[in-house]
Amino acid sequence: MTMSSVQDEDGRIVAPPSMADLATQALRAMILSGELPPGTRLVEAKLTERLGVSRPPLREALQILAFEGLVVPHPRRGVIVRPLTRHDVYEIVTLREELEAFAVRIGIPVRSPERLQACRDALAAFEQAGRDGDEGVFTQRKYDFHQSIVALAGHERVTEAYRALSLQMQLCMALNRSARRDGESLMQNVERHRELLTIIEGGDPDAVLQALADHGHGSFLDAVVDQLDGGTPDSERWLAERRSR
Repeated sequence: MTMSSVQDEDGRIVAPPSMADLATQALRAMILSGELPPGTRLVEAKLTERLGVSRPPLREALQILAFEGLVVPHPRRGVIVRPLTRHDVYEIVTLREELEAFAVRIGIPVRSPERLQACRDALAAFEQAGRDGDEGVFTQRKYDFHQSIVALAGHERVTEAYRALSLQMQLCMALNRSARRDGESLMQNVERHRELLTIIEGGDPDAVLQALADHGHGSFLDAVVDQLDGGTPDSERWLAERRSR
């Protein structure tokens, strides 16, 4: 094996990640950890110094992230982390909740031991990310756990619809995490999800739906959404109804 190659888990020789790949991974983690929050202007000179890469791989990384929808070109500000408006949050949260609720209604009690084991495995990976203290990976693993809950339904189209929201949900999760950071450690966050899995294992769909409703949007809606612009009559009505409950 040459110095320019590495081996995968099966021992096969594969090419190592390029500088553009590494820059993409680093920037994605910085965005999903909340280190680069929505609306942040991405200054090439600062990022090349921070990441230790030249401009060509950085620009390639930004193109990849733009394709993923995590960054957007702005006419006057250059490339920025995709902003979230109050209406965006309304649409993302309500669609996420409807997809999760649908999956719970047809997937619990769990009839497939393999699907339930996938939830346990996702929680274990989430817990390891919490122990490692990597906020970017932590957010991705949190999303993976929630996706494993949706997959309990065995309904591929619902799973695909949920997956299509992946990065938008992770942006919301990163904002939610920033709202909780002063009062909740990574491992406390994991424990909330462990409690949710315990309720899922109990097999009562109504209990799971209630647990999901109580699970984690409160501090997000109170501490973060009020700082966002772009409200609409629909989003403001929804926020008022949520807060009244």
